[in-house]
Amino acid sequence: MKKTPTGTAVGVEDPYEHAGVCDYVTGDGKCRYAFEHAEHDPEFAAERRREEFACPVAEGDWAWADCPHFRCRQQDRECVRCGLEERRRAHEDERPLLEEHHLAYDDADDVGHEITVYLCRWCHAKIHDSWARIDDDVNPDPEAIAAAEARRSDEQSELSFETAADRFAEDE
Repeated sequence: MKKTPTGTAVGVEDPYEHAGVCDYVTGDGKCRYAFEHAEHDPEFAAERRREEFACPVAEGDWAWADCPHFRCRQQDRECVRCGLEERRRAHEDERPLLEEHHLAYDDADDVGHEITVYLCRWCHAKIHDSWARIDDDVNPDPEAIAAAEARRSDEQSELSFETAADRFAEDE
């Protein structure tokens, strides 16, 4: 199983099996990295420009692991392991239910791709502290459900409607 630089497990053998489409690929198969960040890798950008910015992976010539600028960050705000959905409260400093989890780290064998997913705090701890895997078929931890339901309850109470007559009657 892949490890972090400190030696803890990341929960997968091959991060690319859990990666989606590159964040830089447009809907029509163009490479935005070469267009927007040409100064970071002029040779790569020049090659993409010659190919009209076509993404070599989208064209079928490369795999994601071959691209020096591949980046895939999960956009769905739910735990990939147990399915717990994020519930954030505006203007609160509470710890989020979900945390970004890196599947790939810079090392001698890796080109430094950023591949991240979201895990709830409880699954995140299990992945790093044991042999738990991201693709385990699990339900949310009871503590995670309780935390999410507490936030949901707070949301519902904020959305309740109380007429002015009812509010002022309580003050008397």
